[in-house]
Amino acid sequence: MGEKPWLQHYSAGMAHEIDADAYPSIWAMSAEAIAKFGDAPAFSNFGADLSYRDIDRLSENLAAYLQGELGLKKGDRVAIMAPNIMAFPVTMFANIRAGLVQVNVNPLYTARELQHQLNDADTDTIVIFSGSTPALAEIIADTPIKNVIVANLGDCGNSALPSPPCDERLGQVINFTDAVELGEKLSFSPVEISGGDLLFLQYTGGTTGLSKGAALSHRNLVANILQFSALTSGHIREGEEVVITALPLYHIFALMVNCLTYFIKGGRNVLITNPRDMPGFVAELANWKFSVFTGVNTLFNGLLHTPGFAELDFSNLSLIGGGGTAIQAAISNKWREVTGKHITEGYGLSETSPVVTFNELGRDEFTATIGIPMPSTDVSLRGEDGQEVAQGEPGELCVKGPQVMVGYWRQEGETAAVTTPDGYFRTGDVGILTEDGRFKIVDRIKDMILVSGFNVFPNEIEAVVATMDGVLEAACIGVPDDRTDEAVKLFVVKTAGLEVSADAVIAHCRENLTAYKVPRQIAFIDELPKSPVGKILRRELRD
Repeated sequence: MGEKPWLQHYSAGMAHEIDADAYPSIWAMSAEAIAKFGDAPAFSNFGADLSYRDIDRLSENLAAYLQGELGLKKGDRVAIMAPNIMAFPVTMFANIRAGLVQVNVNPLYTARELQHQLNDADTDTIVIFSGSTPALAEIIADTPIKNVIVANLGDCGNSALPSPPCDERLGQVINFTDAVELGEKLSFSPVEISGGDLLFLQYTGGTTGLSKGAALSHRNLVANILQFSALTSGHIREGEEVVITALPLYHIFALMVNCLTYFIKGGRNVLITNPRDMPGFVAELANWKFSVFTGVNTLFNGLLHTPGFAELDFSNLSLIGGGGTAIQAAISNKWREVTGKHITEGYGLSETSPVVTFNELGRDEFTATIGIPMPSTDVSLRGEDGQEVAQGEPGELCVKGPQVMVGYWRQEGETAAVTTPDGYFRTGDVGILTEDGRFKIVDRIKDMILVSGFNVFPNEIEAVVATMDGVLEAACIGVPDDRTDEAVKLFVVKTAGLEVSADAVIAHCRENLTAYKVPRQIAFIDELPKSPVGKILRRELRD
């Protein structure tokens, strides 16, 4: 592509490159922020605050417990399965400073999904929200898990909050608060961490239907924080930002942008534990003169249709970041009408820590694009022959930059499959480079379905349904949905002589899949369209 046409959109004085080795680790960046912001509030949740100093003290105590009591060493994996509660950032910073690798787990996972992830990550320790313990209890005997630390809603915060009971089948567990208190009596041994050391295992869908862990290093995250900070320079007010964190912290978007970037910039993260309760969410927003808000299209749409939202105080709002799935122009226009600001759209993946592109800030327009690449990031559009396409022509987005993952955890073959011969990461998304030098997604190579910003992979659902008596074959696609952007539609071919109902299929899926993956529509057909070699042709099902 020669000269990078997107550079024309970089603001005057903005660096085209960042130094991914400017800090040896995320802990080095975090410790600098703790020293600088001290008693300023870092996290707020259910009326309670944790200061930067509190995060330092509590995370050191928990790290001492993990080291001294559980015997964990640098490089060991610790799973965290929790919604946005105070225990999440405390655990995360404990893992970071102890050189442990954090395995981020969706707290709504079913037992089947959880079992795969714990076994794949090969972890013997989990910090888990009490409300998620029934799923763990079902499968713990079939995993390496030996240490279970149970976190409640009010831990390190509003202790009066009621929390669901821990599942009694788990036997011996320790409460999060007790682990922190025990750690206070132990001494923490600082660990030397370098950029190449792993930080997160961020699980994403696999071609086999089983998720695989994108191995993200300290250098990956240091780079993406510095990249995002450079692109938004002049728009982040150090020590002043109030960040609404409604997207889950186990998702890399909120983890990198909201939590880590704004922590390092001295911001306050307001943790929203249950954003699905829209009236409660709006009531919480009324307590804050918030300045930063990130979300997905369906979240923005839901808020716009919730009574009381339009009456909130938006006078301090400076950045609304959208991603996960395409932001619709109609939603951004309505958001601008209500709040005074358009939604700024970006693009990224778990494998890229996550931000690849973002629209430049300070523009009073919605571009309907994913914006421009981060500093030190090259995006190349490739045709089926692997060669670059001309500007304006569609091609697969291929990314090179310091934020691109080390690889898939213990899956060299899967890593090789998404890496071009010249070292670019193949995203599987088809885009174009517009005339004015911005990227736009036009299609997905993968058959992935995006439900409310969450990736749903058809192979996984099809594999689950295939275990049912009466089901010969099944295939699923995404169909438009007003509430969730896309919904899962499943086509089922019955086994001759056996009966199976749509209700039975849905009930089976609910037992084995997280709610957002459960098909909303079931269609029974005589046969599935296939290629000459037997590959199911989902495009014909869409047609």
